[in-house]
Amino acid sequence: MISATSSATTATNTTLPPSTTAASDANASQDRFLKLLVAQLNNQDPMNPMDNAQMTSQMAQINTVTGIQQVNETLKSMAQQFTSLQVLQGASMVGHGVLVESNTLTRNDGVASGALDLAGKADAVKVEILSPGGQVLDTLNLGALDAGRHSFDWDASNYQGTGEPSYKVTATLGGNPVDSTALARDTVLSVGSDNGAMTVQLQGRAAVAYSSVKAIL
Repeated sequence: MISATSSATTATNTTLPPSTTAASDANASQDRFLKLLVAQLNNQDPMNPMDNAQMTSQMAQINTVTGIQQVNETLKSMAQQFTSLQVLQGASMVGHGVLVESNTLTRNDGVASGALDLAGKADAVKVEILSPGGQVLDTLNLGALDAGRHSFDWDASNYQGTGEPSYKVTATLGGNPVDSTALARDTVLSVGSDNGAMTVQLQGRAAVAYSSVKAIL
């Protein structure tokens, strides 16, 4: 008697690489086109046959479509490889501080750090630290500052709130407002990818796209 174990056939599932799949799709498209072309030739009106120019045009079109499919698959593969390489290189950011565009502060050892980009020179710059409910917890007077990026630290050792504080910048020159961009300092915990783009997981907030990182400290 032959046992079920000895008579069983083991099947192995294999996954074709993207290049093989793309080639198969392209070959299938060409095969369908040729079958349609042959059918069209077999059923054409003998009194009004298809001219050579029309046939050549149709063959050129299918070759163009096939070529575009192959180029798209190649570009997709290159984009995936670039993202993987970017994530590998981005691993060196883990543990480093970064600046992201945000007015929400992250506390680290009792200190919350942020920065601001001034569009122009200001003779008075004020930073108001706010609770999650919008209450002013503290005010930092940074004085006169030139255009550009400036950092600040806030002593958060006495802060007992349940959420992370935020801040508001008020910059003026001769009483007129000066535009500014709020930046928050955070620490990189890990890097990854999402939908073909590199992402950075930060300590005090959700993951952000790598393009959102304004500076690595």
